Amino acid sequence: MPRFKLIIEYAGTRYSGWQVQKNARTVQGELERSVRTVAPRQTFELYGSGRTDAGVHALAQVAHLELYTQLNPEQLRRKINDELPSDIHVRAIEKAPHKFHARHDAVSRTYLYQISRRRTAFGKTLVWWIREPLDVGLMRDAAATFVGRRDFRGFTDDDPMEKSTVVLVDHLEIAERDPLILIRIQGSHFIWKMVRRIVGVLAAVGRGEVASRAVHDPALDVAALTAPAAGLFLEGVYYTGDPGPGPMMPVINLA
Repeated sequence: MPRFKLIIEYAGTRYSGWQVQKNARTVQGELERSVRTVAPRQTFELYGSGRTDAGVHALAQVAHLELYTQLNPEQLRRKINDELPSDIHVRAIEKAPHKFHARHDAVSRTYLYQISRRRTAFGKTLVWWIREPLDVGLMRDAAATFVGRRDFRGFTDDDPMEKSTVVLVDHLEIAERDPLILIRIQGSHFIWKMVRRIVGVLAAVGRGEVASRAVHDPALDVAALTAPAAGLFLEGVYYTGDPGPGPMMPVINLA
């Protein structure tokens, strides 16, 4: 059966995350409904590169779709988009090798988080507004301590007895695009709530509430510092041979 690679963007505000759930509206669920409308008599498989939590957005989620169709990739993309709600959009569809797997073949992923230094009427669902002054220098010092392979069991609700909590973080950078602070993290994979908790800890450091040397202290209540979903974007998913992420750019311009 033919296999396709999809690149999808979505605003996650109205959805309970990527993965299909009973009695909840999800991005994968909307895509599957659209595919069923386009190809009502066909069985298919739609599999994403990874989950995103409720309220989290994506600039370039990757999925593979196994579907028998006489439509070419561009025709298929247009027909699926015609059936999707306005906050989900398939940016591209291309034919993929039969063994291509959106999750298993991915070698790294990047997430982008947006913090706003000012209240905004237009980007409330796309940023975390922090009223207090933030010391970006202190945040960068703390960010450096997260790079490398380490056990992030304190930064997730996943059970380390059931799932490995060891993650390789390749890069963690912070940029200022006044009034925005952008945080990009790149790693092999990410576990549940990990990115939002790292961002929450970095914000606490920037506010002067947590010392840089204490960010990995087991006594720190990391869960209480979890950043809201609104500012988080799955920025990119990368496969062997892909170029790395480009310059860090804001999703919304608040200048």
